[in-house]
Amino acid sequence: MAKLLLKDIYYLHPGGQAEGLRGYDMLVDGNKIASIAPKIDPAGVDRIIDCSTHVVVPGLVNTHHHFYQTLTRNIPAVQNAKLFDWLVYLYEVWKHIDEEAVYYSSLLAMAELLKTGCTLTTDHHYLYPNNFAGDLMGLQFEAAETLGMRFSPTRGSMSLSKKDGGLPPDSVVQTEEIILADSERVISQYHDKSDFSMRKVVLAPCSPFSVTEQLMKDSAALARQHGVRLHTHLAETLDENDFCVQVYGRRPVQVMADCDFLGDDVFFAHGIHFNDEELDILAETGSHIAHCPASNMRLGSGICRVSEMLPRGINVALGVDGSASNDTSDLLGEARQAMLLQRVKYGSGALTAKQTFKIASENGARLLGYERVGRLEEGMAADMAIWNVDRLEYAGALSDPLAALLFSGYDHGTAYTIVNGEVVVDEGCLVGFDERALTGKANAIATRLLEQR
Repeated sequence: MAKLLLKDIYYLHPGGQAEGLRGYDMLVDGNKIASIAPKIDPAGVDRIIDCSTHVVVPGLVNTHHHFYQTLTRNIPAVQNAKLFDWLVYLYEVWKHIDEEAVYYSSLLAMAELLKTGCTLTTDHHYLYPNNFAGDLMGLQFEAAETLGMRFSPTRGSMSLSKKDGGLPPDSVVQTEEIILADSERVISQYHDKSDFSMRKVVLAPCSPFSVTEQLMKDSAALARQHGVRLHTHLAETLDENDFCVQVYGRRPVQVMADCDFLGDDVFFAHGIHFNDEELDILAETGSHIAHCPASNMRLGSGICRVSEMLPRGINVALGVDGSASNDTSDLLGEARQAMLLQRVKYGSGALTAKQTFKIASENGARLLGYERVGRLEEGMAADMAIWNVDRLEYAGALSDPLAALLFSGYDHGTAYTIVNGEVVVDEGCLVGFDERALTGKANAIATRLLEQR
């Protein structure tokens, strides 16, 4: 197995509240961190990277995304729309998503994530057009393998279309029998529960307003039968809360409780509009939150109560959300937004830089069920993000090199991103796929989708 030595690290952040290390080396042996110490002997090492001007942090973890939406960013008609109006318009574009669109949008989203420090990501693909012929999740895993991304996607689902009182067109929803059968198939075919797994599967009915309660219950039972995680959107907007009250006669968290969709194997995207009692329920059940600040600001959805969740013991992680409501897959940028947005509501000390990096790395790994990811320690997975801070935009900010990555800078691209011991971004360039070719292909598909609307 190949050995990689990071030499003379300017600043190494091990994770959590640990003090940073200066001038240390890190030896990576295969897919694990073998040693962190001063002046490691380079004998037998396959590659040495000079990190004397670099900050090294645990790889960031993205816990909510919709990869296919990279192809519908910044569309004028929905630049100023609220969530439900935004969805209704875009479903008419998304219903034309095909195999090519899934593959290249997955490459595009993961490429952006890798280049901004993300080493582990999920994706919530809930849209299954009736004319889609291929293995959708198989295409996504193929893209992840091409780029070297650690990947834990969800098998999303929608069963309520317009004719049933939902929002999407009939052509992109599936019957519950098809959804459950394919959910079982992808778990059997792709899920790897090992400590250093590059492939895990999550089950994810889209939202309380796009599936039935029975599908929620059946998905929860199936996930627990196979030991996989559960995910859905919850309490993203006041409209969604009102929908649950009008249709189900209950607020969203009670709907989830009645569907057995709470617990330490469950994570909810957004979670903005919870009341105090609901926060207590989330804490008691160990349910997780995937916080998506940029999307919440973009759609005017509200501010997640992160600064009240953390003291309650609720595990909060970070997500960029779909690129049609962000409109990027910039995970370091998302971390900056998370830190600043909490300060808007809770004051200047609401969220520190160290807390923010913990949310963006270790908390995300925990949410997705990875115990050996999220910290830089001997024996942990060799997943890390490395930024060169000897640059114009960090000049004057190096009294705190870790915080400089959030408070300063205008280019969030890494110098190196390492996943499972492999360099997947090398001197700022994506290794697994030609960036110019990917850009051209994605733009061509995006144009085609808009023309088909």
